[in-house]
Amino acid sequence: MKKLLAFCLIALNGYVNAQTKTITVAQDGSGSYKTVQAALDAIPNSNTKPLVIYVKNGLYREKLHLDAGKQFVELVGESRFGTILTYDDHPGMVSPKGDSINTRSSYSFLIAADNFRARNITFRNDAGFTAGQAVAVECRGDKAIFTDCRFIGNQDILFLNSETSRQYYKDCYIEGTTDFIFGAATAWFESCHIHSKKNSHITAASTPQDHPYGFVFYDCSLTGDSTLHMVSLGRPWRPYSWVTYIHCYMGQQIKAEGFSNWNKTESYKTARYSEYQSYGPGSSSAGRVSWEKQLTATEAEKITVKNVLGGWEP
Repeated sequence: MKKLLAFCLIALNGYVNAQTKTITVAQDGSGSYKTVQAALDAIPNSNTKPLVIYVKNGLYREKLHLDAGKQFVELVGESRFGTILTYDDHPGMVSPKGDSINTRSSYSFLIAADNFRARNITFRNDAGFTAGQAVAVECRGDKAIFTDCRFIGNQDILFLNSETSRQYYKDCYIEGTTDFIFGAATAWFESCHIHSKKNSHITAASTPQDHPYGFVFYDCSLTGDSTLHMVSLGRPWRPYSWVTYIHCYMGQQIKAEGFSNWNKTESYKTARYSEYQSYGPGSSSAGRVSWEKQLTATEAEKITVKNVLGGWEP
C-alpha cells in the first residue's frame, strides 16, 4: 500500500500536497470501489481539493461521466494497456431512458470538469468498424491533461468539445477511422502517435472564427494500416477550422493533397491549415492543396504551448 500511494503522489505532477487524497478502484474488491463511476460519484460537488483515483488493471465496461463541479481529479491507471475504460454506445441505439443515441451522447467517458488529468489509461469505444460515430472521450472541461493514454475506436473517437476548453496531450496513442479527433476546443498534441485505420480523415476541427489557434500536432507520428494511401490530415467541420502539424512524421497513408475540402466550398475558403517541416513518405509539399500554408520558421516559432493555450503551460 505504501508503494501504491507513493506512485500516485508522484503521478500527480504539481497537485501534490499534504492534503492530497488517493482512492483505489479494483474489480476484485481490494480497493475503495469496484467501479470507476462509483469513485467519480463519491467526489463532492464543487470539489476544490486535489484527488487521485488509482484504477487497477481490468476491463471496466461503464458509461462514465465527471460532472462540472468535480475539479482537480486525476485518473491514474495501473498500466496503459491493462486499465481499459470502455463502452459501446453509437447512433441507432437507445439509452436506458429511451432516448436515441447520437454522436454527442455516444461517449464512453464525458469529462465536464476543469483541471482534469489522466495517465496510463486506455479509453475506448468498441461499437465496431461500421457503427458510425462512436465517441470514446468527450472532454468539455478547461485545462485537461492526458499523458501516456490510449484512445481506441473508429469514427469520432476523441471529441474536443467546447470552444472555451484548452487541452494538452503528451505521449498518447490515438487510433481511429474518420474524423477521429474533432471539435471546437484548443488543443496541443505533443509526441503522440496518430494511427489511421481507413482512407478517411484524421481531424475535423470546428475552431471558432475569433480563436487564433485550434489543434496543434507537435513532434507527432502519423501512421496507418499498410493498405492505406488516401488519408487526409483533416477536413473543416465548420468555417475557420484551424489545424497545424509541426515536425511531424507522415507515413505512406497520407495523401498527396494533405487536407480535404469535405465538399463544402465555403469552409475551405476560410480554413486555416498549415504544416512545418513535415517528414516521411507522406510529407511532400508538392501536391498539397493550394489553400494549405507551409509555415516559415518565424511563423512556426510563434506556435508555442504558452501562446496556443492562452498563457497556460501544463
